[in-house]
Amino acid sequence: MTEVIKTVLPVIIMLGIGVICRQKSILSREGINALKNVAVNICLPAVMLNAFATMQYSLNNVIITVMMFVLCLLGWALGKLLNSLLKVSHFLPFLTTGFEAGMLGYSLFALLYGSERISEFACIDLGQVLFVFTLYKGLLSSSGDEKADPGKLFKEMITSPTIIAIIAGVLLGTTGIYAALEPSGISGVIDACTSFVSAPTAGIILITIGYDLVLNNIPWGSVIKTAFSRILVMAVLRIIAGFIVNAFAPGSGLEMALNVMFILPPPYVLPVFADDEKQRNYVSSSLSVITLLTVVGFVILAAI
Repeated sequence: MTEVIKTVLPVIIMLGIGVICRQKSILSREGINALKNVAVNICLPAVMLNAFATMQYSLNNVIITVMMFVLCLLGWALGKLLNSLLKVSHFLPFLTTGFEAGMLGYSLFALLYGSERISEFACIDLGQVLFVFTLYKGLLSSSGDEKADPGKLFKEMITSPTIIAIIAGVLLGTTGIYAALEPSGISGVIDACTSFVSAPTAGIILITIGYDLVLNNIPWGSVIKTAFSRILVMAVLRIIAGFIVNAFAPGSGLEMALNVMFILPPPYVLPVFADDEKQRNYVSSSLSVITLLTVVGFVILAAI
């Protein structure tokens, strides 16, 4: 019980600090946006660079990457099917796929299993990152009034600090450069630098998430249907992913990474694409409730 409390309590405290910062106006919206920029564009890329540089690469990595990409597409398709039955919103399919691994997943995984194993989570994350930066954003843009601009999407992807860090990490890992630098101690210097830069990631991110946890004026009917749909789809995808991982990478430790990945909320960028105030309220409310369910899932994982 003590170990569970040691893992869970810091998360709850930081989320609570975020809520207090909003209620007491300790931080403004501009301040929170600045913190998000620091976390996403500086701290998180350091996490990504180290995770992908230290990953062990094999054919299994390619299989896992393709698996996650296809599962994300399947999640969107299942969301489409559920929306045709539930008639919630054209945003429902985008709430039943994709994962907020960057803003939340890496932090929760490190708290549960240690930052030294973060490359396991990165292995699972790569496929869904590619999905979110390509098909997900393309489908989102196409669902609105404006059609997707492939050139613009590609430019956004290749200029993203997260993607740049992933590419750099993959190159260091797959070429063997990172391993070759270990005897000279240069790899250790890289580790020290990325560790120092990424140290505040979890705290900053959890404060910003807590700040955005607003449970006022929630359209509960639509949000409950959305949360149920998300849980149902994630359960199906987790079962499929478990079978594939056990078939191609048994004993790899990726099961724990899958557990964390499939309790995460959808990408937090989604409200930006909402058509009007009503849709933004629905999407933001759904993300808040699903994030709270993620915290519940985190507590369960910590307990077991």
